[in-house]
Amino acid sequence: MADETHAPEPAGERTVAPRRRRRLYLWLAVLGPGLVAANAGNDAGGIATYASAGSQFGYRTLFVMLLVTVALIVVQEMSARLGAHTGEGLMALIREQFPLRASAFAIVMLLIANLGLVVSEFAGIGAAFELFGVSRYISIPIAAVAIWAVVVFGNYRYAERAFLLLGLAFIAYPIAAVLGRPDWGEVASNTFIPHMLGTKEFLFLVVALIGTTITPYMQLYQAAAVADSGTGPDEYRMVRIDTITGAIFANIVSMAIIIATATAIGGSGPLSSAKEAAEALEPVAGSGAQVLFGIGLLGASALAAAVVPLATSYAVAEAIGVERSVSRTFREAPLFMGLFTALIVIGSLVALVPGNLIDLLLNMQVLNGLITPIILLFILLLANRRSVLGDAANGPKLRVLAAVIVVVVAVLAVVVLVQTVAGWFGLL
Repeated sequence: MADETHAPEPAGERTVAPRRRRRLYLWLAVLGPGLVAANAGNDAGGIATYASAGSQFGYRTLFVMLLVTVALIVVQEMSARLGAHTGEGLMALIREQFPLRASAFAIVMLLIANLGLVVSEFAGIGAAFELFGVSRYISIPIAAVAIWAVVVFGNYRYAERAFLLLGLAFIAYPIAAVLGRPDWGEVASNTFIPHMLGTKEFLFLVVALIGTTITPYMQLYQAAAVADSGTGPDEYRMVRIDTITGAIFANIVSMAIIIATATAIGGSGPLSSAKEAAEALEPVAGSGAQVLFGIGLLGASALAAAVVPLATSYAVAEAIGVERSVSRTFREAPLFMGLFTALIVIGSLVALVPGNLIDLLLNMQVLNGLITPIILLFILLLANRRSVLGDAANGPKLRVLAAVIVVVVAVLAVVVLVQTVAGWFGLL
C-alpha cells in the first residue's frame, strides 16, 4: 500500500482548532446550573399552574409567558453574574451588603417562599399517588420519612438521578402539544398579541405563573451553583449562554404544557384533579396518559421535596455563618439539620390538610408570586452596585429593564393581595 502523504496544516488552523476545542470543553464544563435552575420551575407546582392556565383560559396566558420568559432570562443572568464575579451566593452577598434588619427580612421571606414550595412538592407527591389509588394520608407521610432518611443517612446522589429520570416523563408535553393539533394561528396570535382579561381569576393565575416560573429558590441556586463551580469572570461568557438557553428551554416546555392542556381541555374551567391535567398527554400516551403523568409528577415532586429544603438550609446557614453539611450530626450543625427537618415536617403536614390538592398547589405558587418581587429587589440592587461587580455591574439599559420587571411583578402581587384581603371581608 502506498504511503499516504498529507499537506502540512497551516499554522493558523493548528492554533484555531485547539482553541475551539478548549471553548467546547469549557462550555461543557459550565453547562448545567442555568438549565437545572430554570427547569426547577417545572416541578409539581409548575405543572399544575401551567395546566390550570391552559384548562381555564386556553391560550390567553401565552403572551404572559412570553414576557415572563424575558423576565426570567434577565433575573437568572444577574444571579449568575453575581455568582461568577464575586464567588459568593446571594444570601452571603445580602448579609455583607445590607443592614442586619434587611438581611433578616430577606431570610424570613426566603423561608416563607421555600416552605410554600415544599408544601407544593408534597402536595404533588400526594396527587401523583392518588392517580394510582393510594391515599395522600398514606403516601405523603411515607414519602416525607423516606426523603428525609435518604438525604440524612442514605446516598442522595443515587436518589437524585432516579427522581430526574422519572421527571423526564414531562418531555412528553411538547410532543403532545404538536400531536394534539392545536390551532397554530391562534397559538401564535395569543403568544405575540395580548389577549388578557382583567378578572380576579386571571390576575390570580398570572401571579401564580410568575411565582412558579421566577421562583426565589432558582435565583439562589443559580448564583450558588456558579460560585461553587469556581467559574470566574473569564469564563462568564459560557455561563451566560447556559443561563439564557436554560431559561428559554424551560419556558418552551412550560408553554407547551399550556398549549397541550388548552387543546385537550381548554375552556373547561379550573382543574379539579391531577387526572384532568393528565388528559393533555393522551395524544402521546393514549390510555396510559394518567400513568405517564403520575410517574413524571412523582419524580419531579420528590426531587424538589429533597432539594428545596436542603438548599434553603444551606442558604440560611450561609447567611448566618454557622456549620452546614449533611455529613454533620444534629449536635454539630443544629440549625442546618434542624431547619431541614422542620421544612420536611411542616411541608408534609400542611399538604395533608383536607382539600383539593390542585388548589393547594396553585395557592402556594401565588404565595411565591407575592414574595418574588422582594427577592428580585435585592438581586437588582446587588447587580447595580459597582462596589460588588465593578465594570460588570448593570449598565443603564439593563438597569431600566430590570427595574421595570421588578415594578410590574410587585404591582401585580399587590393587586392580587388587595383582592384576596378584600375578598375575605366580602368587599369583592
